[in-house]
Amino acid sequence: MLTHPKIDPVALQLGPVAIHWYGITYLVAFGLFLWLAHLRLQHEPFRSVQGPGAWSRKDIEDMLFLGVLGTVIGGRLGYCLFYKPDYYLANPLQIFFVWQGGMSFHGGLLGVILSQVWFARSRHKPFWQVMDLVAPCVPLGLACGRIGNFINGELWGRPADPSLPWAMVFPQSGTMQPRHPSQLYEVLLEGVVLFVLLWLYARKQRKEAQVSAAFLVGYGAARFTAEYFREPDSFLGVLALHMTMGQWLCIPMIVGGVLLWVWAETRSEPGRPVAPVRRA
Repeated sequence: MLTHPKIDPVALQLGPVAIHWYGITYLVAFGLFLWLAHLRLQHEPFRSVQGPGAWSRKDIEDMLFLGVLGTVIGGRLGYCLFYKPDYYLANPLQIFFVWQGGMSFHGGLLGVILSQVWFARSRHKPFWQVMDLVAPCVPLGLACGRIGNFINGELWGRPADPSLPWAMVFPQSGTMQPRHPSQLYEVLLEGVVLFVLLWLYARKQRKEAQVSAAFLVGYGAARFTAEYFREPDSFLGVLALHMTMGQWLCIPMIVGGVLLWVWAETRSEPGRPVAPVRRA
């Protein structure tokens, strides 16, 4: 049975300035996005776009900047709305106390989507083409965030059988009970596995919105599965049908992803004629 190594969350202290590991994982995530997005520009349809609408490195940098704003603002508002609405309605100023923690992936996703709507309109680019570029570049960044959670010893897993070789004690939980290292499960499922599958899927040109749809379904399924091993939030516990808030928020992601993929498959794209329907 393993024990969490109790890593100091502060990676480097320079006088009054503290550099946290969690912040470093975010910087790595942003760097990975820039690198992968530049590689995506070599894929179709981005490589073939010519003229004023051609993709550039500046576009990638602006997408990242707007995406970071959307992640922070949407993630914070999503946490307040999805997880503690009564508390933050009673204490609205504390919504701005981001240093106290509290971020929601699903809220961050909505923030990113809105930020890319702004980008697409301001640059006169097809919205779904923008999102299809972004989608495969996200999972490894998510993995970095989960590594940060593990370093901080937060979001630990549910109790595990002590005979499980990788069962781990998290003293931060207040008990010496062995638990699933659910943060590492999420690194693998939501990060590495989802990245590999999505990147391979996106390397071949797909209809607009299908790569985005695959991300919604893939992340939703991975997160839904990982939630069975992650300790539910103490102030919420399990909800209806013995599912966590994270699982309930993943259901519309999965359903929306399936519907989006079907819509993309059946709609007529510009310049691509629809085959006539033959009637018997």
